[in-house]
Amino acid sequence: MKRIALLSILSFYFLIGYAQIPEGYYDAAVGLKGDSLKEALHKIIQNHDTISYKGLWGCYPYTDARLDDNTKVWDIYSDIPGGTPPYLYTFITDQCGNYSGENSCYNREHLVPQSWFGDASPMVSDLQHIYPTDGFVNNRRGNYPFAEVGSTTWTSRNGSKLGVSITPGYSGTAFEPIDAFKGDIARVFFYMAVCYMDKNLGQEGNSIFNGSTMDSWALTMFIRWHNQDTVSQKEHIRNHAADSLQHNRNPFIDYPELVEMIFGSQKEKRFYPNGIPGDDPGDDPGDDPGDDPGDDPGDDPGDSTMVHNYVNEIHFVLYPNPVSDRIYIRNLSGQAVQITALSVFDLQGRLLYMDRQVNNPTWAHENILPIDFSTFKPGCYFVKIDTPTGVETHKVMVR
Repeated sequence: MKRIALLSILSFYFLIGYAQIPEGYYDAAVGLKGDSLKEALHKIIQNHDTISYKGLWGCYPYTDARLDDNTKVWDIYSDIPGGTPPYLYTFITDQCGNYSGENSCYNREHLVPQSWFGDASPMVSDLQHIYPTDGFVNNRRGNYPFAEVGSTTWTSRNGSKLGVSITPGYSGTAFEPIDAFKGDIARVFFYMAVCYMDKNLGQEGNSIFNGSTMDSWALTMFIRWHNQDTVSQKEHIRNHAADSLQHNRNPFIDYPELVEMIFGSQKEKRFYPNGIPGDDPGDDPGDDPGDDPGDDPGDDPGDSTMVHNYVNEIHFVLYPNPVSDRIYIRNLSGQAVQITALSVFDLQGRLLYMDRQVNNPTWAHENILPIDFSTFKPGCYFVKIDTPTGVETHKVMVR
């Protein structure tokens, strides 16, 4: 019991200490779209710490504790949201072990079966897709894909089903979780497709992957599940805790809109976590530079309103804004652009910084260029970007 009490205290610490997305975590993906966005997210989340398969047991009290009793396992194969689960497992003491049926013990369930990727590391022990579930139900699911089931051969005590798929495009044996956890599972599959886009997740006939590309029927189904079962408090808690333990996140829990932007119908839409730069109606771009910018600078990590633009078809975005150290300039024009000078002015128009020898002067579409603001006092400044065809000037807040 002392161990459980300690785990409860640590679990509370982790949830409080990691209850938000780390500052700057997604900066490298800001302003990107389609394949470029997918590649940027892959680079952000792929280099996580590798936890041993045995070590997952010790992670679950932090990632999968029930809200009503944090000594108990939140098992998606036995839980009945809004109702009474048929049974509950206690962390550590009830882990498998042997089982003869449901309510014997809980096990480590690879939502993406390990046989699909040949038991390869780091997928084989990636906490983001390995959930604690009833060992017997885990065994009945086996390595079958998830899908909607028509003719049922077996049903768990919470209503999860094994049987013949009725999902368009697939007619084989499938496992269907209850509706309350379909979105959770879908977002795990999107995570796996991005985190391991350079791996082969389709090494077995039952796999829905070809390399890391999902079969079209499964992708269509998972997008539907994602939209019907939106992100829950359980997922947010699990994502924060997993980040504290293996140091990466599931972007599709943090920003559900990424599903359509990478896999769906909005691949031409650029990713701005806090809205399109300059679209805040409280920020009047016609204000005098000395006026209040119209909103709390701490609430707007996106680009400032563009003050002047004498450039046809060229558009840059600056982030994070407000800035405390480095601000990044991204070229969103879709073409290579030569920057001839970067300048920073204060509100009185005094030149504080100029660089006429910008690194990589012919600036490709997705490249990023930083400016160091760490020595600037808090206040409002202007960044002037010179190109051979004109000038853009952006307002920047330093905090």
